[in-house]
Amino acid sequence: MQKHTRQSPEIPETRTAHVKGKVCLVGAGPGDPELLTMKAAKRLRFADVVLHDALVSPEVLALASPAARIINVGKRCGRKSISQQEINALLVSFAADGNLVVRLKSGDPLVFGRGGEEIDALRQEGIDVEIVPGITAAVAAAATARISLTDRRYAEQVLLISARHASGKTRPDWRALVSSRTTIVVYMPGRTRDVAEGLIHAGLNGQTPCIVISRISLPEEQSYKTILARLCGPAQLPAPCLLIVGETAAASTLAELQPLYHQTAETEPATGITY
Repeated sequence: MQKHTRQSPEIPETRTAHVKGKVCLVGAGPGDPELLTMKAAKRLRFADVVLHDALVSPEVLALASPAARIINVGKRCGRKSISQQEINALLVSFAADGNLVVRLKSGDPLVFGRGGEEIDALRQEGIDVEIVPGITAAVAAAATARISLTDRRYAEQVLLISARHASGKTRPDWRALVSSRTTIVVYMPGRTRDVAEGLIHAGLNGQTPCIVISRISLPEEQSYKTILARLCGPAQLPAPCLLIVGETAAASTLAELQPLYHQTAETEPATGITY
């Protein structure tokens, strides 16, 4: 692999070109740059190299130093993309050259991503790793819907689950997860119809309120409130999408209308994300 020449003359005083660099796993939040933490913005400002997910917004990337090298390492569903092993190798290589490397991940770096694999790869090479948390999609979606995920009148727990699964792993066993006093937040639900049918088959009432939010916190955000049984129809919002299921969703003031965007029930969103 060709070695990278550092492009940024502006680096913190605590770092020199003679020491091994550092990798910061930074949460980019749901997309709105104003939802970044101050620490995340600071790390971006001083980064020599930024390796970012495909879903990180251009507005967030614009906060990086103009001298930083920006590399898109996003993995998109249905498209040929960089492997996780290649991403790990890039992180190690850039840090070994003495760079401050920001691995910018949408949402929070440790929620439904491969942060754990990247941490392990860097530790094995003796690379210092820092974690900067970000606002995960579930929290941002609850804010958009103006609901409490843990409203004590309706929910005693919150379940964060992904409808996508790693190669060789089985799909979620909804029967083992369903509870009437649980708020279920489904990341990357794909066809919400499949999730809804799985939950109903597992015993959840088809009248259970639910919320679908697409492109959370961005100008093109779309959302609607409905009930679980109606998710079995063809209506679909563009990915990335998030589904909230539970009695807490009933309090949302989101419109109970069908979304403007439609796909047939047989069509999987072409812009989905994998991890």
